Amino acid sequence: MCLAVPARVVECLEGDRALIDLEGVRMEISLELIDDVRPGDYVIVHVGYAIGKLDEEEALATLQAMAAMAQADARDGAKP
Repeated sequence: MCLAVPARVVECLEGDRALIDLEGVRMEISLELIDDVRPGDYVIVHVGYAIGKLDEEEALATLQAMAAMAQADARDGAKP
């Protein structure tokens, strides 16, 4: 199973790289696969690569849905 998650771009770095924030976790990713990314944009990240851009409303709704699923799993005692 593959999982791609939305994350906010904090800073664009040299060499098609960016620093992102994902729920308080910051990491460096590659921007090689998409163009025109700026700080504040939301990107979809998969295995260290931004694979698409999305608007803030959609990104926040997706993150909220993912958090709700994680809470439901924790409440039900589900294991990954």
